[in-house]
Amino acid sequence: MPGDEGPSPTSATSPTSATPLARAEQFIWLTARVLEQRRFAFHFLGGDADAVDTALGSYLNGDGGYGHALDPDLRGPLSQPLHTAHALRVLDTLGRCGGQRIERLCRHLTRVSTPEGALPVTFPAPRCYPAAPYHPMHDDPPAELLTTGPVVGVLHRNRVWHAWLFRATDFCWDRVESLRHSHPYELQGAVAFLDGAPDRARAAAAADRLGRLVRERGLAVLDPGRCEEYPLAPGYAPGERLFPYDYARRPESLARGWFTDEEVRRSLDFLAAEQQPDGGWPVRRRAWAPGSSLERRPIATLEALLTLRAYGRLPAPVSRPGPGRPR
Repeated sequence: MPGDEGPSPTSATSPTSATPLARAEQFIWLTARVLEQRRFAFHFLGGDADAVDTALGSYLNGDGGYGHALDPDLRGPLSQPLHTAHALRVLDTLGRCGGQRIERLCRHLTRVSTPEGALPVTFPAPRCYPAAPYHPMHDDPPAELLTTGPVVGVLHRNRVWHAWLFRATDFCWDRVESLRHSHPYELQGAVAFLDGAPDRARAAAAADRLGRLVRERGLAVLDPGRCEEYPLAPGYAPGERLFPYDYARRPESLARGWFTDEEVRRSLDFLAAEQQPDGGWPVRRRAWAPGSSLERRPIATLEALLTLRAYGRLPAPVSRPGPGRPR
């Protein structure tokens, strides 16, 4: 019926001759979940934020948390911290981290936190739902900066105030300021916390120390032409290394100061060149299930596009007719 088609895909007779954004669009329509399709339309086609919100709502559970493989590495219906972090990143881009939904989410986080008042990577499940082998289930899982940092950072950035945040924030500060040995994904969690922490002077000082740690330990590939010279973190897959843009997803991130202009430029050139012939970006982590790998690539593609646009490497979004919009 007229008006029901949604944003129309870019027409291109030769995908290799299309723009990077047009090729990515074809990939998204071909492979992505509804949520990633709606997110792409919102960020790059002038789509409606309500459509993204509705798609995200299908992952919301009655306990206030998120489940149903929102993060593709954890399957099954149960609410898990990685799903919460993913949901908050989406809501943050919509400007919708507030209201009763966030109040209910914080009550959920209060109920499921560890004795330190923070979040583990996974909660023990009453039955064995599939999960990536690098996210093992524990009966008494420890609190982790990897999950707590991004959740606390987003809530602070959106000026959310809830009792849960007090102890969770203290946990993040303690972990960030005591890190002497770490791995790239934990450091990403630290950056996510510091970029939203209210005490900006303290955050800047902590970020400066972490930046020196990243450089001293070779935890970011500063020269993409010499990737093999950078060490792999224990348990990481071959090729699973992080680059400057992985830490500083936007130029205003505190992690941007860790790298020179030339290092950032080289990493963004590498990121742009990583686009595959099908229009999507690869996933560097270990593949463990076909469904998870298929769902992860559109997420990686969206992250790549948003990073490139944040650094001025892509044009501004265009508005196209969508459902219910006049043509």
